[in-house]
Order: sequence, then structure tokens, then C-alpha cells
Amino acid sequence: MRALNTKLWRDLRRLWPQVLTIALVVTIGVAGFVGMFSVHASLQNARDNFYRDNRMADLFIRVQRAPLQLQARLQAVPGVADIQLNVVHDAQLALPDAQAPVTARFVGLDLARVQAQSQGLNTLSLRSGRWPEPGRMLEAVVNERFAQARQLQPGDRLQTLLNGQLQTIHLVGTVISPEYVFASRGGAPDDKSFGVWWIDHQRMAQLFDMQGAFNQAFFRLHERAPSPATLAQTMAHIDALLAPYGTRGTVRQDQQISARIVNNELSQMQVMGTVLPAIFLAVSVFILNGVMGRQVATQRHPIAALKALGYPDRRIAWHYMGLALSIAGLGLLVGLALSQWIGRAMLGLYGESFRFAHLDYATTPWLVMASVLLVMTAAAAGTWRAIDAVMRLRPAVAMQAPLPAQPRHNLIESMGLGRHVRTASLMAVRQISHNPWRALFTVTGIALAVALQISGAFWLDAVAHIMDVQYRQVQRGDVVVYFQHELNPSVQQDLQRLPGVLHAETQRAASVRLHKGSQNDEGMLLGLAPGARLTRVIDTEQGPVSMPPQGLVLSALLAQTLGVHAGERIEVEFLTGRQERATVEVVGIVRTLIGKQAFMDLHALHRLTREGAGVSEASLQVDPMAMPAFWQAVRGAPVIVAVLDKASSLAGFQETTSRNMGVFSTILTLFAVAMAVGIVYNAARISLSERAWELASLRVLGMTRAEVSVLLLGPLAAELLLALPLGAAGGWALASWLMQLMSSDNIDFPVVIAPPTYGWAALIVLAAGLLSALLVRRQVDQLDLVAVLKVRE
Repeated sequence: MRALNTKLWRDLRRLWPQVLTIALVVTIGVAGFVGMFSVHASLQNARDNFYRDNRMADLFIRVQRAPLQLQARLQAVPGVADIQLNVVHDAQLALPDAQAPVTARFVGLDLARVQAQSQGLNTLSLRSGRWPEPGRMLEAVVNERFAQARQLQPGDRLQTLLNGQLQTIHLVGTVISPEYVFASRGGAPDDKSFGVWWIDHQRMAQLFDMQGAFNQAFFRLHERAPSPATLAQTMAHIDALLAPYGTRGTVRQDQQISARIVNNELSQMQVMGTVLPAIFLAVSVFILNGVMGRQVATQRHPIAALKALGYPDRRIAWHYMGLALSIAGLGLLVGLALSQWIGRAMLGLYGESFRFAHLDYATTPWLVMASVLLVMTAAAAGTWRAIDAVMRLRPAVAMQAPLPAQPRHNLIESMGLGRHVRTASLMAVRQISHNPWRALFTVTGIALAVALQISGAFWLDAVAHIMDVQYRQVQRGDVVVYFQHELNPSVQQDLQRLPGVLHAETQRAASVRLHKGSQNDEGMLLGLAPGARLTRVIDTEQGPVSMPPQGLVLSALLAQTLGVHAGERIEVEFLTGRQERATVEVVGIVRTLIGKQAFMDLHALHRLTREGAGVSEASLQVDPMAMPAFWQAVRGAPVIVAVLDKASSLAGFQETTSRNMGVFSTILTLFAVAMAVGIVYNAARISLSERAWELASLRVLGMTRAEVSVLLLGPLAAELLLALPLGAAGGWALASWLMQLMSSDNIDFPVVIAPPTYGWAALIVLAAGLLSALLVRRQVDQLDLVAVLKVRE
């Protein structure tokens, strides 16, 4: 055994370039698997602990206005353990460093409970400053992410319009909330444009004329995980009690806006941590198979000698298994170390977006054990063919030189075209046809490297497509203003008279529940004026869609959920106002990017609600030169509760997504380069080992080093060029698969890959292949011709 151990170390030293390249592929697979799953587990633990410690509510519901006398009846609902009623309103907030007013959500805070340090639901964690105190000054705390984005500090004072009254807000502290881990009004989180403020509940009720009333309720259940039937009964009971007061219905914790965004992020991370490392481990199996197969083929005489000296087959087989496991073990150890760096770096990026009380990185023992098991199993699978050859090799046969490969006529020669092809090209074709499985594996591995590069870079194309559709095609106006309550359509003329407004269009958004048989789902019904051009409905496959005078147009996501096709009739239940119900025909289905939406002609919507004409928001086109005067006028409009500035929203979206996607794309690019180098280099080294004798013979016969290099690397170049289009197709397929795995009920992103993405992926992999080929060519130049020719003497 000592002799075999010595031989093992000698083989490792002799094969060190191949050992390093194979270990590098294994390292990346392990680092990605352990790192991403550790980040996922760390974030999940931080979320669960934060929700538990801060008593995150199990059920949420919003109403227009309901009396506090309902509290006892709501508390008595079967399954409800605790209840909390609150007042919430959105308003404009003027910041000294921003031209446009931002949207602030003001939430009532029970100061008596805070001072007594008694637990409620969705409790806040103070991050800086102090808690508000009752008094003449209106003190507030704000969510930490908004304060950091706007560089606000305790002690700052800001102006806001609360129910038409100008108020001065004294900022005294920053907090984090389980309800607003991601702060959003319903769209993408935007820390610069939307902040959550908590002020004295009593002052809040006075300012918004909500004494003795509430418009938001939280519920905590007796059971942490009630059965679906029990949960449905509890939610139905709550909905029945609050239905007369205008509500969209009870929302589970996992459906709450912030929690849903967190859950989607965690699900996507889990998918990426599974799919991509699996590709690297599969490639490492292929490379190990080739290297170990070649090792057995070149060591026939030593194997025969060992068998003749009495070494049993299992010990010899274990020797080669030990070689593979040593290589895999090296990659495993480095991968585990690298996973700590990758995981902590990624957790730092997520920590900028997630706001939990504690966010610590940790790698669980089961994850390490799983990675060890996966890598060692992959290494064993990759060397099993070579080990099987060792077991079957008889000493007498092993002593003989291996029989030359039987000549095979390839397609070119079979068609009689061989005389028209250059000798070097014909030899390359013969080399590929003599080893079709090896060529197939090489092409597949390089194609996977190209696909991996594309699947990492296409996210930037998808983001660019989303911005183009949402910000340039759907929302063509410069500003969207939201009203505190529905107004008469004549407000359009008032908006048209604001400074700098070139064109104004009003629309109406209504919360609805759509019913089709036993299926139902909630969404937003948007009524658009005929000929609207500032806010349009865009089908990502067919372009702009005009609103028909009657009937509904549904987004594909909503239609799929309901199982509805064009021409069928569904029931529309309005969740606010008079809560009318009507049966409407579905006249069209459009594929939109985001959200479950329904669209309708504005006048048809007015008739359907039976509440008369009313509008809830407006899109404006504003002269850029008059923006300061326009914003000044908007700040003084008490009916405008929130504002969307398209320019700042687009800039914030680009900044956030470009940074995060850029880091992710860079990591996958490095991984793809490592994979391409590992595959091409090992394929070239194996080919050089197998053809060293004939290449040396050709050198002795007078061929130059360049000509011999062409004969060696020509087949590899052909395989590389063949892999590029296959990799492009594989990249599209992998991107589509990833999007399907990471899809959600509210996102319908098409896979968009720009031509430059394909080009860059091909160039990067070609460069990696060229570098690997140059490294092998140096060894061709340094061949000891005499030593190589003596091998077969």
C-alpha cells in the first residue's frame, strides 16, 4: 500500500495542471451551492426570527372606514388570538433635497403601549434616536431604509399635507418593521420615493377625522399553522364582518406585499443555488471521466506489473479512485472556503435591501455534509468507467501495447469528398469520428459554459426590456398623481391649468374580485379614457391595445388563474364603494409584464359601478423647463395624496437593478470562464497524451511546430465552433427554464436576450478556449522527440 500511496502523490504532481483545472470546476460548484444556500438559510432564519420577535401578524385587512365597536366581534372570531386596529393614510411629503414631493405613509402608533413596552402586533425595532412623545409637536419615527436613502437624521423637520392641513413633522428616530421589510405602495420598492412614518395614533385619528374608527386591522391566530379549512373559515368570517365597510378582503401573511417580495427573493435564490452548481458538478464528472480514463490507458504496463506482483484488483481500483477523490477533495476544501467569501459578500448585498433586526451568516453542518456527499459521489461516478477497465484488465493483456484504433470512414470520405479536403482538416474530422462520445461531451461542456454566461447576462437585457415597456410604452407621461378620493372628471381641466402641464389624462382604478365558476381572484380594474395616449395597455407580443367600448380586457396572468378565454363572461365584484356585482364579457386577453390586471373603457366602468363618473388618478405630460413651478403647485394641492415622478423612479430602478444584476452577471461570467478553461484545457491535454507518439513522429518527418499544433488543436477548434450555436440555444433554454422556476403569480416576464449578449458570451468562451489551447501548445513546442519516440520501442 505504501508503494501505491507514493504513486498517487507522484501522479498528482505530474498531473498538477489538470488537477487544478478540475478542482477549479468543483470549487465553483461547491462554492455556489454552499454559499447561496447558506445565504438563503441565513436570510430565512433572520426573517423568521424577526417576524417572531416582532409579532408579525398572521392576517391583514384594509377597509375604507369601520367603527371601533367592531373590535369585540372581530376578537371573538374563531381562531383569532389577538387583534390590533389602526389608522393608515398616505400623503405628500416635501423634502429639502427633492424637487418632487415624495409619498409618505403615515401609520398610527400607540404611544402608551410603546412607553409601557407592552407587546402589540407588528412591533417596531428602534434603530436610532428615540420614540415619539405626546405633546404639541408632531413627532415621528421613519423606516430606516427611507432615512438612509434620503440622508435624514433624528432632529430633522419636514413639511407634509395631512388631510389638507400643512403640518411640520419632527423626526426623532428610525425604525424597522416586519410589515415593511420592503416598503412599497404595491409596485417595486423605491426607498427614495416612498417612506413609512409612525406618529401618535390619537393625533393621527384627529388629523384624518378617524375618531372612533379604523381602516386597517391585524390578526394573530391561536395556531401558527392552521389547516387550510380552518384558515379559510376564519378569513371568511372576518370578511363577512367588514364587507359593509369597503374592503379587498383578508390577506394572509405570505400574501402581504412586503412578505411576498421577501418570499420571492428567497425562492429565486434557492433555484439559482440548485441549478447552477448542478451544472458545474456535471461538468466535473465528465472531466474526471476523461482524465481517469486516460490515466488507465497510459498506465497499462504499471497496472500489469502490480497485478503480477499480487496486488488485488480492488486495491488497484481504489488507488485510481483515491486519485479522483483527491482531486475532488481539493476542490471541495477550496470551495467550502470560497463559499464563505461569496456567501458573506452576497449577504452584504441583500442586507442593503432586507431590513431585519439581526442578519448573521452561518453555514449549517447538513449543508457541508450534503456538499461532501454530492462531490464524492460525482467523483466516483466520473471515474467508474476507468475503474471498471482496471478490474477487467488481465496482466498478460496489459503487458501488450494497446491495439491501434480501427480506421473508420467518416461521412466526408464515404461520400468521396476526402480528396477535396485539406489533409489537416481531414485528420481533424477523423479524430472526431474516432472518438464521437468524447467529442459530444466536449461540445456539450463548452455549450454549457456559453449557456451559463448567457443565463447570467440576460437579466440585464430583461431589466432593460422591462424599463422600456413600463416606463416608455405603458406610462408615457412624466408624472402620475393619485387623488385622496375619487373626483369628478372635470378635474382634468384643473390639472391642465397647472404650470407646465402640456397634456392631462384621467383614469379610474378600482379594486375588484373576479369570479368564474369556482375560481376567483383579486386584481385592479383600470378604466382608461377613449384614445388615451399617456397611459396605454401594451401587449408584449402585439403592441398597443385599444380599449373596446364594452367588455373587459384581462392580463394573461389573471386569465390563466381564472381559466378564462376571450368571449366568455365573468362576474366582477367591486370591493369598495357600493360594492356592485355585474357580469361582463371578456373581449380580450393581453400579455402584460407585471400584475394581475383588468382593463376597461372609462365610461363603461362608470356605468358598471353605478356610482356615476369619478376618477382616482391622472397621467400628466409636463414641460421639463417648468418642472419647479409644477412641483410647487402640486405641493399645495390637498386632493393629491401621492405622486409618481417617472424620471426619479426610473433612475432609482436602474441604479438598484443594474448594481445587483451587474454583480450577479459578473460572478456567472467568471464561473463560465473557469468552466470553459477546465473543459478545453483537459480535452487538449488528453488529446496530447493520446497522440504524443504520432505528433512526435510527424515532427521527426519534417512538419513544423505550428503544423503539428494545428493537427492537435484542429479538432478542438471544430468542437469549440460547433458548441457556440448550441450554447446560444442552450442559453435561451436555460434562461427560459430559470424564469419558469422563479415565476410567481404577479410576474410574467418574457425571456429577452439581446444579440450583443450572445456575441459577448461567444467571445468570452472563445477567449477562454484560446488561452487553454495556447497553454497546451507550449507543451507541444517543448516535446522531447527522442523520449516520446522511445515510448513504443
